Amino acid sequence: MPEIHELTALELAAAIRAGQTSPTEVLDVTLERAERLGPQVGAFVTLTPEFARQQAVAAEQALADQRVDTPLLGVPCPVKDLNPVAGVPIRWGSAAMGEEVAPVDDGVVMLLRDAGTLMIGKTNTPEFGLPAYTEPDIMAPARTPWDTRRSAGGSSGGAAAAVAAGIVPVAHGSDGGGSIRIPASACGLVGLKPSRGRVSPGPYQVDGPGLAVNGALTRDVRDTAVMLDILAHHWPGDLFVLPGPRTTFLDACEREPGRLRVGILTTPVIDANVTVDPACIEAAEATATLLHELGHHVERAPVPFPPERWASFEALWSVMALMAPVPPGSEELLVPLTRWLREQGRSVLGVEYAQAVGHVQQATREAAATWAAYDVIVTPTLARPPAMVGSLRDDDDPVADFAAQVAYTPWTSVWNLTGWPAVSLPLHWSVVDGVTLPIGVMLGGRLGDEETLLSLAAQLETARPWRDRRPPVW
Repeated sequence: MPEIHELTALELAAAIRAGQTSPTEVLDVTLERAERLGPQVGAFVTLTPEFARQQAVAAEQALADQRVDTPLLGVPCPVKDLNPVAGVPIRWGSAAMGEEVAPVDDGVVMLLRDAGTLMIGKTNTPEFGLPAYTEPDIMAPARTPWDTRRSAGGSSGGAAAAVAAGIVPVAHGSDGGGSIRIPASACGLVGLKPSRGRVSPGPYQVDGPGLAVNGALTRDVRDTAVMLDILAHHWPGDLFVLPGPRTTFLDACEREPGRLRVGILTTPVIDANVTVDPACIEAAEATATLLHELGHHVERAPVPFPPERWASFEALWSVMALMAPVPPGSEELLVPLTRWLREQGRSVLGVEYAQAVGHVQQATREAAATWAAYDVIVTPTLARPPAMVGSLRDDDDPVADFAAQVAYTPWTSVWNLTGWPAVSLPLHWSVVDGVTLPIGVMLGGRLGDEETLLSLAAQLETARPWRDRRPPVW
């Protein structure tokens, strides 16, 4: 059997059920790697060894009682530090928030617990998950294990760093503008943003403008599918509800996708003036060629709507920043970007917010009409290889900071506006300054059609596997 840290989540769960290893042994290996490698990549804000050990003991009792119907029994899976875990401090990536101990489990935390996972800690995130980098004031930056001079991306940067460094096989993340797919690209992982209405924020959170959704960072497509099977649960009062898969999302990985119509788009959407690195163009073009070789119909796709439509995202994002639960008198402890976004949010009138919501809905209709002929749209995930730590954050000029993030991510937030699913895959690699780096490729699908994306992603993984690639920090 391979080493414990080399196994996927599904392989690890199978090894535990077969008695080849135990939850306690898995936890010991995981904690050792978390303590040794975690600081190198800025993966964790908090480790919870005793909390996880109680879960490991419970998992071993379940095995002894032959209660092994939970899909990931004994598999470590940390939680992003934007989601409360009962009895564990939550910092929200902010010096303004102190170390409040969460009184309850968030809904996704309940689901991960019920699936048998071990919550070994809380992963690093930027302040309130707002930027495309993970460089909070309260913690060292999250770095990609492929080149620790470079950012792991954001806002699920700590989660991605933990998975890419082989500390855990899967990690919880969330995505409001690319926050799963950006770090997936920077760290050479699979990162799926589910459809709006697929993963509920309940029972304690609300949808707000409907941009953000919970998901996972993984090293292979089938682990992504099983994590979606776990998280795709509805709670009473959900505003957005989608029907479930034909069987399971994991089953979709075993089905042939059929001959699909694929549109390839390398023109930036949200900022037409962005210069895209040739390596990112090459990644998308090479994927298009592979899809053609696999029998799919591939053609150039048009930009779905004019760049000015994206101004609605900025209005919604700034108001969302203003809604962050900052304690009274703590505003000065926020990073400059957050303060600027909140100030922008204060300037948005009620009618302007309502107009922004309407513009998003209109842009979604335009995208649906423009891309009606396609089952899948292929783009680069990012406009550049993983960014150097500190190269996007600009405390002296938050406007420039925000603009740099837009230029780095000219495709990801389109799928948050529409609410449609999108997945970043580690299909390409490029040598930059003498270092081999992952370059993600994004596949976007129709609302509720994660099954097609997963089936196609599994086909691509088989055709161009990435599993044997290992970063220097491993």
